[in-house]
Amino acid sequence: MSKKWIAVLLSVCIWAVSLLPVQAGEISDAETLILQYQAYQDSFEAIEKRADVEKNGYRAIENQSFPVVLESFGEKEVTFLPIMDEKYSRLALLILDERGNVLFKTNQLETNNKYRGQLKQPTRDIASVAFQDLNGDGLTDIVLITNCKNDTGSYVGKPYKVGDVLFQGEKSFYRDWRISDKINRFSMNKSAEFIISYVRDGNSTEALYTASTLEELLDNGFTVVEEQCYYRNFEKQGLLQVIPGSIRIANYDVFMIYLVNEQGYIVWSFQPMGDYDNLYALKGMTCRDMDGDGMKDLVVLARYSYAGPADELLVDTKCSIYYQRTDGFEEDREFKRYHHCTEEDTVGGLVEIIREYWGWTKEE
Repeated sequence: MSKKWIAVLLSVCIWAVSLLPVQAGEISDAETLILQYQAYQDSFEAIEKRADVEKNGYRAIENQSFPVVLESFGEKEVTFLPIMDEKYSRLALLILDERGNVLFKTNQLETNNKYRGQLKQPTRDIASVAFQDLNGDGLTDIVLITNCKNDTGSYVGKPYKVGDVLFQGEKSFYRDWRISDKINRFSMNKSAEFIISYVRDGNSTEALYTASTLEELLDNGFTVVEEQCYYRNFEKQGLLQVIPGSIRIANYDVFMIYLVNEQGYIVWSFQPMGDYDNLYALKGMTCRDMDGDGMKDLVVLARYSYAGPADELLVDTKCSIYYQRTDGFEEDREFKRYHHCTEEDTVGGLVEIIREYWGWTKEE
């Protein structure tokens, strides 16, 4: 966003705030926020060379700074330097010449918009940076993934990733918010390879979340796990086919389970892998009454992989339970705190443990 449009935006906001009823001598919360944002933006605009970073309240993220040739900036290498605002945890990117002068900078990033209407953001650090031509124009683009963790709300304390792509223009970079939205809305932010496969090659997990029929899933590359595919009569939902499977993109298997009616329409879907990167192994599934209410529930036992802090491969075993209710299914929130799954767990053994948790006797 240019300085001109930022100034216009701030002027409009201050004008709108001036219309709010405020007692004499008081400053409204909205006006305080606008003044804070203006001060934050002024500090960012004051960064004109590398030496200005720290004195304007930013921390340089040196371990994610790289020399790179960016075609529209000339034949010489420039320096890609991410910086973090220490007060508000807002990320910015700088492109510097060999003398440390700023050639380009931006703080218009997806990771700075996780808390809508707030300055303080949940960005913790950078997970990955990659440089590739993604739109075929011969110019090197930037793939950026950040690690975030919310301090408040239902997602509090749970780490997650935010992906972004900056396309190179003429001595500048720009974002397409529609691409960034899909990257994150459809969980394609696991790695730079995943994002590149989507943006450059057109491979997408979108159908996993938007398909209305099994045929549509199959047409978009969904592979069914045949040995775990079967029909069950769900008391409140009728006769449905349980169909687990995945779409494979950039060496990742994105796992989902669907309930499909006899006409081929999807009536319910489950995402047991959550924020894990990849389905490592499906150990088994069963549809049985777990909580003693007389209705069949769904139990899924699988192993999922993800990248650790040093980019090492880590694998967790996870049991997911979905209880049938009158209006659909409800994911378990209690048993997972009671029992920690290990690699030795089996579906049969878990059925006994889950039923015991809900008060079933051995005879039942």
